Amino acid sequence: MVGDDKDKILVIALGGNALIRKGQKGTFKEQLENIKRLSPILVRLARSYKVVITHGNGPQVGLLYLQQELAPDLPKMPLHACVAMSQGLIGYIIQQAVSSLDTGIEVTALLTRVVVDPNDPAFNNPTKPIGPYYNEREAKRLSVEKGWKMAYIPGKGWRRVVPSPKPLKILEFDSIMEAVRLEKLVIAVGGGGIPVVETRRGYVGVDAVVDKDLASSLLASELNASKFIIATDVEGVYLDYGKPTARLLREICARKALKLVAQGYFPPGSMGPKVEAAAKFAMKTGRTATIGLLESLERLVDGSSGTVIKNC
Repeated sequence: MVGDDKDKILVIALGGNALIRKGQKGTFKEQLENIKRLSPILVRLARSYKVVITHGNGPQVGLLYLQQELAPDLPKMPLHACVAMSQGLIGYIIQQAVSSLDTGIEVTALLTRVVVDPNDPAFNNPTKPIGPYYNEREAKRLSVEKGWKMAYIPGKGWRRVVPSPKPLKILEFDSIMEAVRLEKLVIAVGGGGIPVVETRRGYVGVDAVVDKDLASSLLASELNASKFIIATDVEGVYLDYGKPTARLLREICARKALKLVAQGYFPPGSMGPKVEAAAKFAMKTGRTATIGLLESLERLVDGSSGTVIKNC
């Protein structure tokens, strides 16, 4: 159990595996039950911290986009609109799961826009995986028929990849801060936020999926969070991941972590952004960030599990 840190802000970035587990189709019932299993931990943490939850949306936004491809006669929504829809859906699922356990905890889900640079090089180099996994034959067919860029995820299969520009500003930050001040359990910056660019006509949505870990790091830094947790499907950060020489890093300095990212030690669409996000938070705030297994969430919070990234 965690100590009494009720005045401290805890930002938890939930990976896509929190909602859709391996082998599942991603039905509403599956996603709700998965979050319900996590809810007792979230409730315990919310009784000890001011908790802000962010989440991935790669599988969900990919499925929404795929549904449109399979129904060509229906009006199609752009990718940024699908991000907005997935934000609302996942926020609702988390609300329902937590409320089913403790109706006394008010859960607020805020639709959040994130400003990106229209000239970000990511628009010419898609790296963010969305949607389901495919075998190699299916991936080649989709690449030819639909013009999708496909990338191989080691040990899992092929997925469609889309642009993932860096987050620059969280437009709804003041609303998020106010909800935190009122001691609500807050869900924000879902799926990295709805990507928009600033123009003379106001903010305009763009087709991309902002990396949720980098957006979460920006949010955690601006909130001056006490702790930043990235919960995923591996025990922590490994060097030589997937090789016989793989070794888990229990602790690493932020500057060294960024050097390893720059040297290509971590995949750009997977662990790379997580390490970068954790390191940036540590360097901006002087506090620690932890990356580790979702099922060990409470141990990630108390620092007894995962990879701890420090400002040193």
